[in-house]
Formats: sequence, C-alpha cells, structure tokens
Amino acid sequence: MNPMVQTVEPLPNHLLRLSFDNGEVRVFDLKPYLDKGVFRALQDEALFGRAQVVAGAVEWPGEIDLSNDTLFLRSRALSTEAA
Repeated sequence: MNPMVQTVEPLPNHLLRLSFDNGEVRVFDLKPYLDKGVFRALQDEALFGRAQVVAGAVEWPGEIDLSNDTLFLRSRALSTEAA
C-alpha cells in the first residue's frame, strides 16, 4: 500500500508539492492530465490553487480528484525526513 498524502501545496506551472505520511516530500506534475476529461477544468489557475487533502488523496471542487497511489507513483521525490 502506498503512503497517504498529508499536505498539498499548489505550485506554479501546475505542480503539486506533496508530503506523505512516510515522511517523503514529492512533486507531482499535473500538466499531462490537463487535456483529459474533468482535469481540463484545472487549467484555471484559481481552481487548481484550491487543491486540498481529503482522506489521504487530493481533491478539487467539482468532483476532481487524484488518488494517493497515482500521486505517489507518478511523482518525483524531493527529500525524505529523517526518521
């Protein structure tokens, strides 16, 4: 089972800075999703900036979400906090 998202910070250029419950901090690039289905709405910077953590995943208004699995497996690690 992949770790759950604890915090999300929307960054410029449709990036998300994520901290996970295993101590990892990772960056997820949303750009490849922006021309697909419900994710098109996130081209709006104001809506993109409303990302929030819900039950370990990331959600936006309008029933747009990404699972913790997708976010963890398709992001790149920034750092790991010392345990």
